[in-house]
Amino acid sequence: MSHFEATRDAYGRALVELGERYENMVVLDADLSGSTRTAKFAEKYPDRFFNLGIAEQNLMNTAAGLALSGKIPFVSTFAIFATGRAWEQVRNTIAYPALPVKIVASHAGLTVGEDGSSHQALEDIALMRVIPNMSVVVPKDGPETVNVLRAIIETPGPVYVRLGRAKVPSLSQPDDQFELGRGEALAEGDDIAFIACGIMVGKALEARKVLQREGISARVINMASIKPLDEDLVIRAAEECGAIVTAEEHTILGGLGGAVSECVTAMHPVPVQRVGVNDRFGQSGGADELLLHYGLSVEGLVEAAGRALDLKGLNT
Repeated sequence: MSHFEATRDAYGRALVELGERYENMVVLDADLSGSTRTAKFAEKYPDRFFNLGIAEQNLMNTAAGLALSGKIPFVSTFAIFATGRAWEQVRNTIAYPALPVKIVASHAGLTVGEDGSSHQALEDIALMRVIPNMSVVVPKDGPETVNVLRAIIETPGPVYVRLGRAKVPSLSQPDDQFELGRGEALAEGDDIAFIACGIMVGKALEARKVLQREGISARVINMASIKPLDEDLVIRAAEECGAIVTAEEHTILGGLGGAVSECVTAMHPVPVQRVGVNDRFGQSGGADELLLHYGLSVEGLVEAAGRALDLKGLNT
């Protein structure tokens, strides 16, 4: 039976672990430490935790100052505030000088659920991906979140990590390795390739089983590293499968689907179908209901695969 854990819960665990190893690590929050799980670090290391209150722009500027003072700041709030309200500070104060600030934002995507459109960040990957010097990571589960944190604390420059509120099945092993700029093939196939991130990785694996019963061989790639993108892995999928479906809990504009499409268009054009929110705002509702309503489902992935295969000319 699968273990379920929210990526934000894994983040809380990872902070405490890293705090023991890195004395120059500090954690900042914007009055949401219970929700972002930074409260665990605050309890163990109160002298290295800073609650800046509901002042997200100041949060980012303070993190930049601490980085310039030799600290490794981890900054947390909800994704809508980290990437929306404080975008200018992230761009000019953190990314322009390439400071080692790790922005780990929770409550991203539709699975924030009943909090509704105002809190469902569906644009955050695009907003961070467009900033020079910024790396962007979307872990698929709890164990990968921990491994991402272990990797990025050693990575120069700023990193944006996108976490969720809802519990998700653990597909990774605790001893798996994460490397920025590298994706991983979770299942092989040669008719079509799913390239997914976050909670959509598990749905892509389920969609693969459905297609398998129809005689279609689907590859599944976990692309947690949105930027830098593993272009070699994407192009190999394009060459060997001839059609791609991207999947993300995010707008189809400017996120993983955009990154993959840009790569494929430039280097090995094949049909790409993007599964995500189609240029719409979210709304209030249960997490699973919303995913189904917006087509972020196994059925939605299977339908997208059919469209891609039609374009490829293999579907009968």
